[in-house]
Amino acid sequence: MESLSHELPSGDTERRLLQSVVEVARQVYGAAASSVFMVSPDTGELIFAAVAGAGQQGLVGKRFEAGTGIAGWVAASGQTLIADNVRDTDQFARDAATSTGYLPDSIMAAPLIAEGECIGVLEVLDRHTGSGAASRDLNDMELLGLLATQAALGLALLRRREGGTKGGPRMGSLLTRLSEHAAMDSYDPLAVALLVVSLDLLERSAPAPSLAG
Repeated sequence: MESLSHELPSGDTERRLLQSVVEVARQVYGAAASSVFMVSPDTGELIFAAVAGAGQQGLVGKRFEAGTGIAGWVAASGQTLIADNVRDTDQFARDAATSTGYLPDSIMAAPLIAEGECIGVLEVLDRHTGSGAASRDLNDMELLGLLATQAALGLALLRRREGGTKGGPRMGSLLTRLSEHAAMDSYDPLAVALLVVSLDLLERSAPAPSLAG
């Protein structure tokens, strides 16, 4: 089976998809910054593929060694992690963070999983927590996981389409989950945004109708 992991987005549509993901994540969480790392299939390095917010200038293409920091831990474990105080978190790599030009106090990170393989990591830096922060952690993790899932499925769909492979990831179940989530909380901006992105992606990826009778 061909790996879906690429070092960087291979086309304009992929770049726009990942950029929209980090923009949505930053706005929804009121965060200082958000980014997507892709995992190199050859070296395991973490490579900035999309960035929004603080420190974004010149970061796309910057590499870190495999296993570096919270993103490296998430990529290796395949688990979502919230670190509300990075200085008390063993996985945090201060030197790596400093090299980006922005040193966060908190980080949320979720893996991008496609066909059982971690192809990247979505991070949100210094989200706005407000009051009752502890009670929000599980909800924040769930929503971040949905956004990471959307990014991974979107990339897989686009790459299969580019490779001429028929079929692709089944997105119906994700759309159903997002629809149910939006129905439970009609003011959830992330659920609504993901629905819009999902439907738009499906529409753009659908084959043109045949004119043959």
